[in-house]
Amino acid sequence: MALVVLLRGVNVGGHRTFRPSELARLLAHLEVVNIGAAGTFVVRQPVTQARLRAALARRLPFDAEIMICPGRDILALLRRSPFADRPAQPGVVRFVSVLARSPGSAPSTPLRLPASGPWLVRIVARERRFVFGEYRRQMRAIGCLGEIDRLFGVPATTRNWNTIAAIARVLGHGPP
Repeated sequence: MALVVLLRGVNVGGHRTFRPSELARLLAHLEVVNIGAAGTFVVRQPVTQARLRAALARRLPFDAEIMICPGRDILALLRRSPFADRPAQPGVVRFVSVLARSPGSAPSTPLRLPASGPWLVRIVARERRFVFGEYRRQMRAIGCLGEIDRLFGVPATTRNWNTIAAIARVLGHGPP
């Protein structure tokens, strides 16, 4: 089964910048497919997570938190459709945060950030390493998304639900 790689905090605000397409080219022997500019890749050739992590670390121009999960886990997220009972709203973005590992303890969901006043981030569910939520298209929401690490006690990287659907398409199982 293919592996999915999500790099944390790259190509954001001019910091830790690199060309994902170039990294994919350097790892062509693993059939790496780049998805967007945020450091999201699908690796189609069989490789262990340890070997893949080492290959990525050798080729990145900086240290990065590397989240790797089996493609079947991403496909399972789409099958469960955590947002099916929530109608899409203008100005609200659906997301998945991938935790570095399953947290030892975690807050109960749903929860809202900030805790008082109008919400900027809503966490609607968590399943193992995956946190599902929505955020408002406002600059202050970025700070609230940064709190996911603290709430769950492990590093996390966040991707738009559309990116998750794009990963599924590359894996050959998503909507067209």
